[in-house]
This record gives sequence, C-alpha cells and structure tokens, in this order.
Amino acid sequence: MSTVTLIKKLWPFVQKYRQSLIGAFILTGVGALLAQVTPLVMEYTVNTVQDILDKKKQTQQQIAWIVGGLVLVLFAKEIINLLVQLGQKFLSDRLRFRLAADLHNYSIKRMVSYHLSFFALSQNQIGKLEKRIDKGIESLTKTVKNLFVDIVPMFANALLALALMYKKNIWVGVCATLIMPLYALISREQSKRQKLIRRNIQQFREEKANTLFNLIESIFVVKSFVREEYETSRQWKLTQQLSDSEVKHHRTNYLFDGLKSIAEQLGVVMVFVVTIYFVLNQQMTVGAILLHLMLFNNVSAPVRHLHRIYDEYSEALTYAEGFFDMIENNSYLENSQSKTINHWNLVHKSFAGTFEMKDVDFVYPNGKQALKGVNLHLEAGKTTALVGLSGAGKSSAMNLLAGFYSPTRGEILLDGKPLTGYDPHWIRRNVGLVMQKNHIFSGTIEENIRYGKLEATLDEIVAAAKQASLHEQILQMPNGYQTEAKALSGGQQQRIAIARLFLKNPPIIFLDEPTASLDAITAEQIKDSIDAIKKNRTVLIISHSISQIMDADQIYVMQEGEIIGKGSHETLYEAGGLYREIIDSNARTLNIGRLAATVLG
Repeated sequence: MSTVTLIKKLWPFVQKYRQSLIGAFILTGVGALLAQVTPLVMEYTVNTVQDILDKKKQTQQQIAWIVGGLVLVLFAKEIINLLVQLGQKFLSDRLRFRLAADLHNYSIKRMVSYHLSFFALSQNQIGKLEKRIDKGIESLTKTVKNLFVDIVPMFANALLALALMYKKNIWVGVCATLIMPLYALISREQSKRQKLIRRNIQQFREEKANTLFNLIESIFVVKSFVREEYETSRQWKLTQQLSDSEVKHHRTNYLFDGLKSIAEQLGVVMVFVVTIYFVLNQQMTVGAILLHLMLFNNVSAPVRHLHRIYDEYSEALTYAEGFFDMIENNSYLENSQSKTINHWNLVHKSFAGTFEMKDVDFVYPNGKQALKGVNLHLEAGKTTALVGLSGAGKSSAMNLLAGFYSPTRGEILLDGKPLTGYDPHWIRRNVGLVMQKNHIFSGTIEENIRYGKLEATLDEIVAAAKQASLHEQILQMPNGYQTEAKALSGGQQQRIAIARLFLKNPPIIFLDEPTASLDAITAEQIKDSIDAIKKNRTVLIISHSISQIMDADQIYVMQEGEIIGKGSHETLYEAGGLYREIIDSNARTLNIGRLAATVLG
C-alpha cells in the first residue's frame, strides 16, 4: 500500500478532527521557527564575542547586557518551545485515541455485517482477525501520531533550516541538499528488501495468535489426550519462525541504518569544509561555522530519526493493507449480490412464512460441497423435518434458509419471492434458531436469556425460563438469575438457548437437535413446550429423536447433500431405504421392545 493510498483510506476517519489537525499544523510552523532561533543566536554570540576580543572596547556592563539578553532569549525560546511541544503531543494523542476508537467501532460494524462465508475462510479465523484488528489499529494510530509529533515537525524544521542555509550561502545549501538523494536511494533499497520480510512477520504473528487462541479454547481436549508436549512443540515452531523473521528484519535495518549514518556524516564534513573555506577567504564570519553546523543538524535530524519512524511506518503500511482489505471487503456484505435490494418485507401484513429451495447447490468457501440439486418446500404453519446421517447437509440447508449463506447455484424463495430480496436482519428477527451447539456469552443467566428480546421484562424472562424447564434450577443457585451463565452445565446452557427462543416468540422456528444435550425427563418437558409453540408456525427441525421426527407434517431424507426421499413417517417407512434404517437403528438403540414390556406390563 502506498502512502497516498493510505492517506485516502484514513482521511474519512481523520477529517472529523480537522480542528485538531489545523492546530497541530500551526504549532508545527511555530516549532519550526523556534528551532532556528538557537543557531541564529549562537552565530550572533560568536560574532559578538569575536568583535569584543578584536576591539576590546565594550565595558563590563555592556558585556553583562549582551550575555543577559542572550540567556533571556534562549530561556524564553525554550519555554515557548516546551508549550508548543506539549500542545502538539496533546493534539496528536487526542487524535490518536479517538481515531483508534473510530477504527475499532467501524471494523466491528463491518465484520458483523459480513456473510458467514467470510468467517469460513482460513485467513479469517478468530485469532487471525483479532490480531489483524489490534495490530492494524495500533500501527495506524501510531503512524498518525508520528506524523504530527515527529515527521511533519522534523521536515518543517529541516526545510526552514535548509532555506536559511541557502540564504546565507548558496554553496553551503547545495552541500546540505546533496545528502538527501543519497539518503532516499538507501531508504528505497531498504524498503524493497524489507517488504517481503514484514509480510511474513505479519502472517506468523496472526498464525501464532490464532494457534494460541485455539490452544486455550481446546485445553480440555489437549489434556484429555495428553497432547501438552505436541501443542508446546507447535507453538515453539511458530515462535521460532517469527523469531527468525524478526532477526532478519532487524539485521537488514542495522545494515542500512549504518549506511544512513555514513551519509549524514559525509554531509557534516562537506558543510564544515565549505564553510571553513569561505571563512578563511573572509567571505563569512567565524560565527557562520557554528550556524551552518547547527542548521545542518536541523536538516539531518530526519536522517538520524527517520530510520525508527520509517520502520514503524513501513510496518504500518503492511498491517494497513490487511486491515483495510478486511473492513472494505464488499463482496461478503449480506445482499451484496444485488445492486438494488427490493425489501419485500415492507408489506409485513402479507407475510406467511413459506420457504422453497429450487435446485440449490452449495459449496463452502473451503471447497467442500454440502448440497447438490436440493428441492425443498417448507409449508407455512406446518412442521418439516430433515433426516439423514451426519454430514448429509441438513445443517447446511438450514443455514441457507436462514440467510447465513447464499447458494452457489439455484434460488431460495420466501413467500414466492427471492430470499435475497429481503432484509436479512428482518428475516432473522422473524426466525427463531436453536442450534446443535449454542453460544453462551460471558454474563449472567438473565442477560443471556434477554439476548432473545433485549427489551424483555424480568417476568417475561422468568416465564421463558419456566417453559425451558430451567427456572427451578436457577432458583437453587446462590445468585439466582445473576449467576454467571458460563458456569452452568452443557444441558443447562442448552436450555438457556431454548429459553431465548421462547422469549423471542418468532413466527418461524428452525431447530437443530434442540434436545441433544438434555436428559430424558427434561427433553420430554422441552418437547411439550416446543410442541405448544409450534402451532400455526413454520417449523423446520433436524433431530435424531424418533418422536420429533414422527410428529412432522413433512419429512425430507438427505444423503450426501441430496434429497433422496420425502413424505410422512408412514409412507417413508413403508418405502424402506435409509429412512427405515435410521428408525430401526433408533428403535434398537432405545431397546424399544424391552422398554415397552417394562412400561406397559
């Protein structure tokens, strides 16, 4: 990413702080002027002292006034300069922290608006995204601070000092200028060599962060399989690769920093020699030696300090590229396929809830094909079940119907209109989901249940918990509904997800193994509650529970991403095939014959 591109991308975020920018630039100008005061005062001092020594006419009182005046000027200059620097730092820090907040908020806003297919990409794993956001914002805001506290003031100072050198003597100015192209060539070569190294460092840092995140998240599995040594070895390899890249990066910097120091010293020698020549030829005063050396010190300040700033800036460009690619990826915005979105949902009164999949193929971003030519019909107000072995594509079909993914081929209709024509937020507000694996947020039980309806009262939350057979267990906990939700068992967390559904009370319900983590008694209680809420709603259920399958109005049998059968429980069982095998396997697993004899006899 070039500097111009970076400025264009940052400007929409920075422009709201124009007053701070203007203030920083004014202070920069004042600081550049103040930086030239000391060289000019030193020149005057040396010349005055030389004049006193030559003429021997000044009295002690005159000398005291001269010295006192010089001290007063330098002291006042330092006080003003201190205030200018404090003002610059205050304005740059305020801009930096507010810009960081704006970039973070915008990146979160963009990420939550992306299709789930964005997060399915290998380069967008949780740990990698977290590192990309943190390092991207950190490096960008540091660059903004460097710009206003270091780069702009130093270059303003250097240009003004160079202008004074040209004003005093054009040849001295030329000597000071000649160093700049040489320094630019060295910096350009450094940039070319460091570019690939920095990208490797970025990738290794993201991979390391993601691996560490996965390790902590999977620590129970790691310990249960005694894989501590294996995981330690994986982390060591990544750390070693990152370490090698960092060493190579800094080794290259040391080489080019040395070349830059040589270039700077060459400039000092040239300015000194030329000035001495003119002094000896009586074309300059002795004070010009000190003046030109101090002015060249201001000119070469960017040369001395820019290696640090340049390194940070180059790193920022590398991270900025990944950061802006992430937050500007419009191809993954929901409904980005259509240029004009017709919100069919504006006519809410005509909403029924009939879904239809027509010749749908679906391939995940990693290349795995989940669905092949699927034709599916969910009738409004009826219950439809998807049955099949693990990996048959049942959950994938449900995710497409909920609008989390878009089909690779074919179309999905809601009430006869393309699903892509609806606002996805409106669809999900009208669809209640209970997945096989439900997420529980850090926070209390009350907060987690309220996630289903943020404006819900405590009475509504309690009613939902009762429907999910969770209320009595909550009351037995020390802090009741204020208990930390993540401290609950897996079955209790599943009931929190079901309570969210009851609280949301949507017209469409998608259930993916809703009672998989529950004991038999609770599962029956939940089934009764779900049966009650299913009435007059469009329901899609994925389940291995015989009772939930048999109750469905329509059953689709899936195998390897295809629909291989549909009908009622009786017709599918009579037809034989996979459906009968699944039902018979369930019956044998439950030992229904013996159970029936025990219960009935």
